[in-house]
Amino acid sequence: MSLLEKLLHNLQTLHATLEDSIKFLGEVMAEIGPNIIDKPYMNVFNVQQANEIIDYLKMSLFQHYKLYEFLFFSPRDEIVIGTEKVIELVKSVDYPFPNPLEEGISYDIYSTFLMPSPPPPPTMEVEEVEQVLSEESPVESEVVEVDPLANFTIEEVKTVLSQITDEVISSIQAEINEKLQMQEENFNVRIEKLKQA
Repeated sequence: MSLLEKLLHNLQTLHATLEDSIKFLGEVMAEIGPNIIDKPYMNVFNVQQANEIIDYLKMSLFQHYKLYEFLFFSPRDEIVIGTEKVIELVKSVDYPFPNPLEEGISYDIYSTFLMPSPPPPPTMEVEEVEQVLSEESPVESEVVEVDPLANFTIEEVKTVLSQITDEVISSIQAEINEKLQMQEENFNVRIEKLKQA
């Protein structure tokens, strides 16, 4: 762990390259390098353990050396973790303020307290009502319903309906035939694959 920490420290502070770090590791393992790491720790390991330490450093540090260089030397953008929210309180009744959205509250509360009441119908006096009724003519009061199909004969209606149904049915039939042909081709391809197998 102290060797890994020293290699990372060299990378971060001294900007050591990959070649420099490998050279430093070789000198420390051969115990001929500078007296940076205490020698008693290195005398504890035999050759097999030293090889395992080198394999570990190769897999953990040296394999991802470019990533560590990027981590230590590349500027990174600041990540905004939170955002400010402003809450505006409803002013008193004396101050003009828009009504809250009806989607934000339940319909019961809105209809009970906030929904404006419908305006009262204009009041008409009895004399005005009688005058309005007397002004209406009998022609205006009668509602005549006219059948829109009265000018057509049964044969004309039948021919129009047959033309429309023929157009709709032919388009649907063409679409169904096309889908059936596609399915038939797919089944033929599958059958040929099964025959070849």
